[in-house]
Amino acid sequence: MSLEIDFAEAIEMGDLKAISQKLEELAPHEIAEEIFRLDTVESTVIWRLLPKDVALEVFEELDAENQQQILSGMREQAFRDLLERMDPDDRVRLLGEAPASFVKKVLAGLSPKERRMTAELLGYPEETVGRYMSPEVISIADTTTVPEILSTIRRKGKTAETISVIAVVDKSKKFVGLIELEQLVLAEEEQTAADVADQDAATVLVTDAAEDAARLLQDTNYLAVVVLDTEDRVVGVLTVDDAIDILEEAHSEDIARQAASLPSSGHYLSGKVFTLARLRIVWLLFLVVAATLTVSVLQLFENELERYTALALFMPMLIGTGGNVGAQAATSAVRAIALGEVRPQDVLRVAWRESRVGLLLGVGLGLVGLVAGWLVAGWQVGATVAIAITVVCMWAATVGAVMPLAAKALKIDPAVISSPMVTTLVDATGLLIYFLIAGVLLGL
Repeated sequence: MSLEIDFAEAIEMGDLKAISQKLEELAPHEIAEEIFRLDTVESTVIWRLLPKDVALEVFEELDAENQQQILSGMREQAFRDLLERMDPDDRVRLLGEAPASFVKKVLAGLSPKERRMTAELLGYPEETVGRYMSPEVISIADTTTVPEILSTIRRKGKTAETISVIAVVDKSKKFVGLIELEQLVLAEEEQTAADVADQDAATVLVTDAAEDAARLLQDTNYLAVVVLDTEDRVVGVLTVDDAIDILEEAHSEDIARQAASLPSSGHYLSGKVFTLARLRIVWLLFLVVAATLTVSVLQLFENELERYTALALFMPMLIGTGGNVGAQAATSAVRAIALGEVRPQDVLRVAWRESRVGLLLGVGLGLVGLVAGWLVAGWQVGATVAIAITVVCMWAATVGAVMPLAAKALKIDPAVISSPMVTTLVDATGLLIYFLIAGVLLGL
């Protein structure tokens, strides 16, 4: 029977036996999830009750902030042992967000071999494959026979990042092809690595963007992709689990930026209130300043509003509709760019497509505006509202889709063109369109 337990309450009561029993039932990722919900002292208590092997698996499931908290409470020898047993790529992810003093302490405590691999990965630019790959990849000569390959895997497999794929190289250590474990098991004994290898297997450069490499792995359905240097020599391997982490991180960043916030790393419950506020206020300040455009438009048409006050009744409907249409288009465009479905050179096709979508939406929503305006203030206002909604929907859909493509062309993350930014722009320009149409139809 599963034991239900509140870890914080059990720690306060000192019921370590119940905690240990519950920890035995949980998988490493479930234990990590519980640690996210505890403070530093409580998480340290949980950590010290874990068996050594389980502790390492749990540690690698935590974000960098929680990892640093746990390490800060360890004795020197335990500190070094844990970091020595970590995979180089996981270790680099921890150090990438750590203070310089902490990085120096970690590197000083590693063995020469682990220190060298870690320093090499840290030397690659952030957001490149080099920061996420593992240098522990099995490489074999192209003349190696199948039995010899299997023997090599048995000998090196425990320290390698993966045995699912094997890199094949020639005499000059240049990449020749890739062997999947399934191919190897089904191969004839007299065949060589060159015979079995897929010589057209996709590879990535160590300086390629990590997100692009992860999507390549997703598209090719390999369990790992080999990473090469500029001379086609094998320097590492990017595995599917690391690719999933990269895509999850990229997805989280896109969501944050589309919601007008700077991306936050780590678990939500681990974030400090001040940090969360700091990440959000930057874009909010920008949007507040941008919103003054709407005020300027209202001031420009202040006299018209005084003469035809009924126009003010439909302003929320108009700018709300335009903002929503623009946000939908921007979200669709950002997703399409992330998946490689559209490119900056497709901007005219995208604009033409979205303008027609906006027209159809505008006609449908404009009919609602026509009826509402007619009932409240007469057919002239109703016609004004209907036409304005139609034009604004076309404009909002076009702008919302084109802006992320323009950002991509300018080497800016398309997700920065967030829904709130599009909405703010459409609010101001939508009102301008509204009053210009009103000026023509109502003679203002």
